[in-house]
Amino acid sequence: MAPSREHRLDNPLNLPHLNIPLLLHQYGLKPKKRLGQNFLIDSKAIHQVLDSAEISSDDIVLEIGAGLGNLTRYLAAVAKRVIAVEVDSQLIPLLRSVLSQYSNVDVIQGDILNINPTELLKGRPYLVTANIPYYITSATIRHLLEAGTRPKRIVLTVQSEVAERVCAKERKNLLALSVQVFGSPKIITHVPAEAFYPTPNVDSSIVRIDIYSEPSIPPPDLGTFFLLVRAGFSQKRKTLRNALTTSLPSSSTQIERWLEMNEVDPHRRAETLSIAEWKKLVFSYHLLAV
Repeated sequence: MAPSREHRLDNPLNLPHLNIPLLLHQYGLKPKKRLGQNFLIDSKAIHQVLDSAEISSDDIVLEIGAGLGNLTRYLAAVAKRVIAVEVDSQLIPLLRSVLSQYSNVDVIQGDILNINPTELLKGRPYLVTANIPYYITSATIRHLLEAGTRPKRIVLTVQSEVAERVCAKERKNLLALSVQVFGSPKIITHVPAEAFYPTPNVDSSIVRIDIYSEPSIPPPDLGTFFLLVRAGFSQKRKTLRNALTTSLPSSSTQIERWLEMNEVDPHRRAETLSIAEWKKLVFSYHLLAV
């Protein structure tokens, strides 16, 4: 059942402006650099995030790094329920004050990396929409995708360089593989540094990841997949044969023969392999020691 009108605003695009610097000053607070606090203040960018997320009135949204609730207000205006997680305990009173008119928001103080999304959402389907601190981007994405209950869709503002790595079509790195085995990522748009307070030294991008109903690698084989890709990227400048030899309990000759059996040139580097090629290696891994 959709929330009643008291839970939501009729027109989320016309919410009153939230003066982040003034609010921080009134509460005697300053952004914490160590927590990567760059608050999203530009209304155009917030609308772009909201549009990209395609949130319906039946959706439950998990927001990571709610900050002062600027984005949270918009999420609450369109979603059935919002679970807003914020690690900084000093922001919680201000966050609760900003969100006091929204009875469909649950504010959780804690580190998302120490929270089990499946337990938090009680196994219910959910979306993730967030402006996350840059320094936890990779860890947060992996945490969400490796959870027992994965989100249906993830929309994040992240550093542009990271966005390009996540969405790479060629020369996939470990992060790209870790994401693309679970879903299809794309860059929606770029967001200038001036859209944040305080202004970071880099530009950002909005990334949307549509999660597959089932991963590209069957769940029972995901452990082997991550074992192999982490071994392959353990020494990026080495050939695949040498990197795997260093990390796996098999000889160079065994690994070379196994790679050739799977039509993978042992002299290639891990970044050049497609998910389909990694999948072949995963399915034949049991033959490596034979």
